[in-house]
Amino acid sequence: MEKKNSYTVKLTPAQMDAAARILREGNYRMRKVEHTVAAAEGEDCQIALYKSGKCLAQGKGAADWITFVLEPQVLGEARLGYEDILNPEANAPHMGVDESGKGDFFGPLVIAAAYVDEAIARDLKAMNVRDSKTITTDKAAQDLARKIRARLGDRFAVVSIGPAAYNRLYVTMKSVNRILAWGHARAIENLLEKVPDCPRALSDQFGPAQQIQRALQQKGRQIKLEQRHKAESDIAVAAASILARAGFLTALAALGTKHGVKLPKGASAQVKAAAGELVKKHGGAALLETAKCHFKTTDDVLSAQGKTRQDEGLPPAPEHKPYVVRRPAK
Repeated sequence: MEKKNSYTVKLTPAQMDAAARILREGNYRMRKVEHTVAAAEGEDCQIALYKSGKCLAQGKGAADWITFVLEPQVLGEARLGYEDILNPEANAPHMGVDESGKGDFFGPLVIAAAYVDEAIARDLKAMNVRDSKTITTDKAAQDLARKIRARLGDRFAVVSIGPAAYNRLYVTMKSVNRILAWGHARAIENLLEKVPDCPRALSDQFGPAQQIQRALQQKGRQIKLEQRHKAESDIAVAAASILARAGFLTALAALGTKHGVKLPKGASAQVKAAAGELVKKHGGAALLETAKCHFKTTDDVLSAQGKTRQDEGLPPAPEHKPYVVRRPAK
């Protein structure tokens, strides 16, 4: 097995229990890591078992831990390090597409597409390119994005849908998935301008594949579209996820500077506090330029200040169809 410094493995619940028991009972120093079932430091490596079922091993001793602990004691098979043999398509020419900002109240929705072939895939893996969700700091994401852009040259595309445009699209499309499909289609087409012979585009599963297909123009309709769950394990999708995250972070910081309020990520109580400060400074209309106004956060922030969407010239709250219990016919 070619040794790397980082490995990500999806575990079943039973495998998670077995791996957690090994960390707790073995010669490891336990650590506290957010969103984990267990995390520990071993010999020249750190292991984190996330609640999502993902096992992340990092450090120069990670390969040995995978080979001598995880594979024989948890997986029961020698699987890692043979990706190229088990899935030859992973390094074949294709593009990966991913987005950032979908769950963040403030900031744009950014969709990126990244092209890889065998040589590029090998180099990106050596750079430890991985799903952006496993990168713990914004600085690390930005640094890795710079390296990815340098390696890809012009073989990537980034589509940033700023809050004002996003809010207009939502009024028309009334669906986040439709906006995503539109953005994915634009990123695919923009990259096809640079790599016209790319045969395949892979993205995470977020809705019917036909949504992207319908949004593609004539040139884009020639490419083979694939969607699958956990597509971030693909090196091209992982690269796209980092490029999208970096684009989101840069735009979010610029919006905060422009409006004189630090805009946090996510949709937490901290985000509500920042939105409240923004509305006090600039009025509710500022949310149209900085936030995704269909979020319920909009109503919470406005009502706390005795305002309504109508008062501030914001689009009405999305209509949610009532849940209907269908009873079997007698």
